[in-house]
Amino acid sequence: MERRELEALLSGDDEASAKALATLRAGGTYWVADEAQPAGRHAGVFNLRLQRMRRRGIEPLGLERAVQRVREHGRPVRTGLIDAADRTWTTLLFLTEDGGELVACAGWPLPPVAQDP
Repeated sequence: MERRELEALLSGDDEASAKALATLRAGGTYWVADEAQPAGRHAGVFNLRLQRMRRRGIEPLGLERAVQRVREHGRPVRTGLIDAADRTWTTLLFLTEDGGELVACAGWPLPPVAQDP
């Protein structure tokens, strides 16, 4: 998927989509899966990750909503990631099976990278 195609998909009015678009436009790197996986599998896995993050005091931006939307979508989804150029933020994308529409997205801060002494 080309960058401009992904930017067009991130035109939603939710905070997670806006942050994802800004991250991409600021030079973030991205990856989109070539194949789709069952929606239920992704919803289950990311619901567990949401619970784990909350136990650690992290409130991911839009992840609860994304899990719900993927469940409601009910059809296979392709995943993708956008990582900030400075590696401080990551965005998880859920796209339709053909990659033509954004089902949902969520994001969270990345832990700092350890520096060599």
